[in-house]
Amino acid sequence: MTEAMGYVIVGAVLFALGLIGFLTRRNLIVIFLSTEVMFQGVVVNAAAFARFHHHLEGQAYALFLLVIAAVEAGLALGLVMLLYRRKDTLDADAWSQMRG
Repeated sequence: MTEAMGYVIVGAVLFALGLIGFLTRRNLIVIFLSTEVMFQGVVVNAAAFARFHHHLEGQAYALFLLVIAAVEAGLALGLVMLLYRRKDTLDADAWSQMRG
């Protein structure tokens, strides 16, 4: 087993844990954190495949994904705070019904 294969396995485990957390939890902050864990699993896999193929494009792509994750984290946290102030709950089921 090559060194890059270990990183691919770690990335896949991170993605799977994030997906399980996303599908089983109802708290908006936990859902947000689970999507971040899935995103980090993708970043690890991008860097692993770049190392395996000896290309720098995957590492540059991973760096770009980290910047996107930081921006997404700021926007999502602001949105979660706005939603909490509106209904005083972080339960995702409280937002499942649309008003119109």
